[in-house]
Amino acid sequence: MKLFNLKTVAALVASFSIFATAHAQTSFRFAYEAPRSDTQHIAAKKFNDLLQEKSAKSLKLSLFADSTLGNAQTAISGVRGGTIDLAMSSSSNFTGLVPQLNVIDIPFIFKDRDHAYAALDGEIGQGLLKSLEEQGLKGLAFWEVGFRAFSNSKQPITKPEDIKGLKIRTNQNPMYIQAFSILGANPVPMPLSELYTALETKAVDAQEHPIGIFWSAKLYEVQKYFSFTNHGYTPLIVVMNKAKFDALSAEQQKAITDAAVEAGKYQRQLNLENEQTIIESLKKAGIEFVDNLDTTPFKNAVSSDTRKAFIEKNGADLVDAIDKLAK
Repeated sequence: MKLFNLKTVAALVASFSIFATAHAQTSFRFAYEAPRSDTQHIAAKKFNDLLQEKSAKSLKLSLFADSTLGNAQTAISGVRGGTIDLAMSSSSNFTGLVPQLNVIDIPFIFKDRDHAYAALDGEIGQGLLKSLEEQGLKGLAFWEVGFRAFSNSKQPITKPEDIKGLKIRTNQNPMYIQAFSILGANPVPMPLSELYTALETKAVDAQEHPIGIFWSAKLYEVQKYFSFTNHGYTPLIVVMNKAKFDALSAEQQKAITDAAVEAGKYQRQLNLENEQTIIESLKKAGIEFVDNLDTTPFKNAVSSDTRKAFIEKNGADLVDAIDKLAK
């Protein structure tokens, strides 16, 4: 039997080592609250596909949907501490770290989707993402929760007075807490993961989310009425542990940033395309919609005071800059 000589063996070992290095992948844990049926998860899979393509398969994502790694604040803390690599959560969940992000949550500050996208995808949004770096977070992109709407189990909401007295779930957001208090409601902050049970047991009467979350989280099973108040637009922010981002090569940093931005635009389009189908499905499920709602009385009731509260703490520059982008 012919034996390999030492030079042949050494060459084979070296070749295998080069092959293994070229095909090694770094896997990052990506956490979020949304269920697997939501466009957030669908876009997260797209993000993973794009990242592998753009990084020549040197980087990939392990996806943890449905609050598997904890609620929003737990995930954000995990990313800051390095126990979780990436997370996405609504912008309001970052306002405790960067108060200027509350500008996004001023009720009715965005006229429509195009206005929101112009602000978030331009200098205003990039500046807000940059501000997260002092907190150990690299802001990669804005994705979308969407325009928020009211649902409740008591009555149709057609005017601001209909909200008075309702126990309404919201997030840890001073802008919305202030607005709902002005309207005479009792705002109750809680994580999304606790919301279904709270509605089912009547611990709260109402909630406010975009219709996509209302559908994917099956909140329609424990609610009756839905009103398109569109009182606020909420983006998601995709963040990464800054130290881990900084440790990547320049090419890998570009790959993960570009993939996050592209996946976010993909998710926005999914939301837009799915909306009418969701409405029809909810009608079949027994949800009563308030159509052609005049939102002007709601805006008049809360917009002035919430804007004033933000400006007193953070100045008027961001508010003015967003207003100038309205067409």
